[in-house]
Amino acid sequence: MQLCDAFLALGETGFSDLLRRVSISRLRTYQIYEHIKLRTRLTKLNNESLRKATPRLWARLSEADGDLATDLSQAILVSHLDMIIAALDLLGIPHQDGFFAKDADVSTYLTEGWQQKAYDGLKDKYPAPVLAFYLNHLGIETGHAAEIFQPAA
Repeated sequence: MQLCDAFLALGETGFSDLLRRVSISRLRTYQIYEHIKLRTRLTKLNNESLRKATPRLWARLSEADGDLATDLSQAILVSHLDMIIAALDLLGIPHQDGFFAKDADVSTYLTEGWQQKAYDGLKDKYPAPVLAFYLNHLGIETGHAAEIFQPAA
């Protein structure tokens, strides 16, 4: 399973919602603004240009552009670090301000139903598409997702 799959599972409307929630100031803070601008092939990176580029970016993700998926996921996730911290705290995963070591073994924390548990615990505080995307991202990056998570209503 690839990160492109996590984006595609949201549909184009959900993807558009994710892009509308990207914080340009956070991209600058984490020094990934220029990188995202290059990866998205935009001459000017702002919320309006991202919104207008949504159909082109969606098409690239539909063609399994893994590098774009990786970079867009970084842009989306740094824009929602408060949600990531809350999710990791809820799951009991040790972290440093929302980040944990790439080689950290989190399997003991990701027990049966962990995605739905985290979704249920946080769905009233954070936007559903962002939360679902993060839980899929976490599952893919840690190797604990056999399939794309679709939250139960």
